[in-house]
Amino acid sequence: MIRQSVRPIRAVFGAISRIGIKDYPPDTQRRLKIVNVFSALVVMTTFIYAIQLWLSGDKSMMPVVLINLGLAIIVSFVPLMHRINEMAGGLLLVVAEFTALIGFTSYFGRLGGAPLQYVVAAAAPFVIFEARRFWLVFAIVTAALVLHLVAWFQFPMEAARLHAEAGVINSLYVQGAITTFGLIAACVYYAFGLVETAKAETETVLRNVLPDDVVERLKAAPGERIADGFSDASVLFADISGFVRMARGLGPERTVALLNRLVSEFDALAELHGVEKIKTIGDAYMVASGVPIPRADHVQALAAMALDLVATVHKISVAEDVPISVRVGMAAGPMMAGVIGKNKFSYDVWGDPVNLASRLEQSSEPGRITICPDCFAALNSTFVLEPRGSIDIKGVGRQDVWFLNGRR
Repeated sequence: MIRQSVRPIRAVFGAISRIGIKDYPPDTQRRLKIVNVFSALVVMTTFIYAIQLWLSGDKSMMPVVLINLGLAIIVSFVPLMHRINEMAGGLLLVVAEFTALIGFTSYFGRLGGAPLQYVVAAAAPFVIFEARRFWLVFAIVTAALVLHLVAWFQFPMEAARLHAEAGVINSLYVQGAITTFGLIAACVYYAFGLVETAKAETETVLRNVLPDDVVERLKAAPGERIADGFSDASVLFADISGFVRMARGLGPERTVALLNRLVSEFDALAELHGVEKIKTIGDAYMVASGVPIPRADHVQALAAMALDLVATVHKISVAEDVPISVRVGMAAGPMMAGVIGKNKFSYDVWGDPVNLASRLEQSSEPGRITICPDCFAALNSTFVLEPRGSIDIKGVGRQDVWFLNGRR
């Protein structure tokens, strides 16, 4: 119930937050969103003050009503100032607010609550201008402190232009305190919300690049080098046969669409079978099983993935009416894995099984899965295997290999 009632308010502030920020980079947009929301809160609170004082019927309050309305009108232009540059809106907000607070204090004295609102400047500039603009933030915070002290010592109650009743002054002070706490809390809440969103987006991208276990290790120890050895794991290479020749006739748009569908289906299968996608190279697809988390049934899981992969390519070939098939090679044994690179880093695997799987894929036949002796030993009792005989494998020599045909 509460969420439903808050949703329209969030929608309104969401729309306000996006005014004037379209052409800026994402990081700047996040900051300007906070500026816009902060400005909207200032406009709302000052307008409420103006209406409240006007409804009191006290004609002596009219100068204060006009100050509030003037402040509300000026601050409402803050989002439009972003069209000048990314600093203009924030600076307009600061100057207008600081000036208006002195005006309020001159009419009601220091106990009217206005000087209290300078305290907002102890936190807001860090959000509005970012901590990297240290000297600007420092100048604004210092100015706010100076103006707070000036307002307090230069405008005692006996020097106020309006001699309002104690009840009115107390009411204004309470409202000033509520506004001060509310603005600080709202801006910090919104800022943290944007940070959490950005964090979630970054983590999603990171988890699409690296295995979940590796992401958690990097979060726990950001400087740690990720390099692991595995005594027994397996790897698969798949290559779409005839894809390059067929792509010439399809054209760029349909080729990319078809390749995207194939890889998306492969990714779904990798997730389904609990194996780890390593990378794609053109129309080639590489998967490992038993890394980065070892598992006893790594070969069986990868074999099931391979069978489904071949079936998926056949299904897409029929659906798209294109003559494509896939060659697959599988190998198992000890290997290494780790994160390499600084820019556009990746998780990769190395070892003899990786080279062997690549060679088996190249020597395989369209629509067939070729496996090594270690895979044969792990799969013979649960999968249908067909002897292919002995073949000459570059860098390995002659070796017996088998076709993986299905599950028993």
